[in-house]
Amino acid sequence: MAKILKSKEPEQITEPAEKGKSMYELAHELRAKDSTIRREISVFDIAPFPDNPYKVIENEDMNELTESIRKNGIFTPLMVRSLEDEFYRYELISGHRRLFAAKKAGLEKVPAFVYEISRDEAAVMVVDSNLHREHILPSEKAFSYKLKYEALKHQGKRTDLTSEQIAPKLTTELIAEQDGTSKDTVKRYIRLTNLISELLDLMDKNKIAFPVGVELSYLDEDKQYTVLGLIEELDCTPSYAQANRMHKDFITGILTDNSIEEMLSADKPNQRETLKIPTERLQGKIPRSFTKAQAEDYVVKAVEYYHRYLQRQRENSR
Repeated sequence: MAKILKSKEPEQITEPAEKGKSMYELAHELRAKDSTIRREISVFDIAPFPDNPYKVIENEDMNELTESIRKNGIFTPLMVRSLEDEFYRYELISGHRRLFAAKKAGLEKVPAFVYEISRDEAAVMVVDSNLHREHILPSEKAFSYKLKYEALKHQGKRTDLTSEQIAPKLTTELIAEQDGTSKDTVKRYIRLTNLISELLDLMDKNKIAFPVGVELSYLDEDKQYTVLGLIEELDCTPSYAQANRMHKDFITGILTDNSIEEMLSADKPNQRETLKIPTERLQGKIPRSFTKAQAEDYVVKAVEYYHRYLQRQRENSR
């Protein structure tokens, strides 16, 4: 990584030093001499990174960050890169939450390390500086892996494909190695970027499991919207077995809206309505020697007995 130098003011240029070079070109050359510097930058001169995969959410954590920045300022500088086509305008690499909170707190300037790097180099830094956060959504991880893959591809990394629909083998191996995971996991996350946004939102809310989302990602957009509509209508989500069958039927060309409805209408044991009672509420009321099945029968009989008691009470009050 480039060496970080002490902050200094931009060099003043009155006219080109070499024939044929504009003031703009010369300014970029002078700025590039210091590959990474720290500056105080106007919040209005920092643009968000295009296709940034990480969400900025207004919640209690954001309110706390805003209040902290309002009182104490920003301790960890942002990371930005210089825009090639706009002199002293910048693109945010790391610190989207801090920048949002700073604006909300009313700050006009923020500390930032300025990097003279390409868009692809910045894309890799965007991913690497955020991927190890404590909380990261499935959709964020999916698009971050894809962003890094595309950046590495543009930088000339080997990209021989293992499948028409799966990311390049050696590129995913590199990403996996750097992130401490497997190449298959990276490929599966990249597949999630083929899901419609509504299904990805359900994954982010833990309503659709990761393996199920991967299987549904092989369906085209129309079939995915059919699945989404039935999820809302039937108030259920596909099991892995159902999603896997949809995937296979779609590949063979036999998947229809009716067949999807039939699958999702089937009763799934893991989605049958259940009632959970904390054991401490039943402590001392059920013999300790009872097995789990005996205890369940005991509770059901007790409820039936109480139900009959209430019925008699109502009848006697008439």
